[in-house]
Amino acid sequence: MSESTLRVVWVYPDLLSTYGDRGNALVVERRARQRHLNVTRIDVRSDQAVPTSGDIYLIGGGEDRPQRLAAERLRNDTGLVRASENGAIIFAVCAGYQILGHEFVNDLGQREPGLGLLDVWTTRGEGERCVGDVLADVDPTLGLPQLTGFENHQGVTHLGQGVNPLARVTAGRGNGTGDGTEGAWRDTVFGTYLHGPVMARNPAVADMLIKLALDVNALPPADTTWYDALRSERIAATTRPA
Repeated sequence: MSESTLRVVWVYPDLLSTYGDRGNALVVERRARQRHLNVTRIDVRSDQAVPTSGDIYLIGGGEDRPQRLAAERLRNDTGLVRASENGAIIFAVCAGYQILGHEFVNDLGQREPGLGLLDVWTTRGEGERCVGDVLADVDPTLGLPQLTGFENHQGVTHLGQGVNPLARVTAGRGNGTGDGTEGAWRDTVFGTYLHGPVMARNPAVADMLIKLALDVNALPPADTTWYDALRSERIAATTRPA
């Protein structure tokens, strides 16, 4: 991070921004401003080079063909990989999460190379899509409260030894592997299947990314009234008997 400005990069909003995932960028920006931090948000379209000087990179979900196009362009661009090598924070959702891994199945039914930033690979599930609300207990190392979000995917994401599960589901299917894992993370790279947007439902995730960018253990308090109301409503809806 520069001495004066937190740089938040929203990657390929023209290809990867389903289910309101742009809200993650808005929440990170808002949570930083609540702490009186200067923030610059950079929206990078798929015909533009990904800058390597960002502090936090956010990637959303997308349909199968846009996901393939995004993966091709990110591989050719190399900016996101170089930013990661420089220690940038990366948080990706759904299709973006799959792109961070070694490979996924594209819209043509072919194995599509990812960026290899997470030791995961994604196959296509043979059963019903993973659809619905999710509750998940986060890896205790990260010190975050329970996650709430919404999943809608056909992918089955397998974790290698180079990552930890981001969380373990108590409701929902997460990575779709049947072992209860949801998402993956290593160092400053995070992936999840949760929409919502996930940071609107879980502002502590946005705060964690900001702390990593600032290299601090805590942030000044900030109002969470609106977020708490949304969290409570969605958690109640998920745990309510059918």
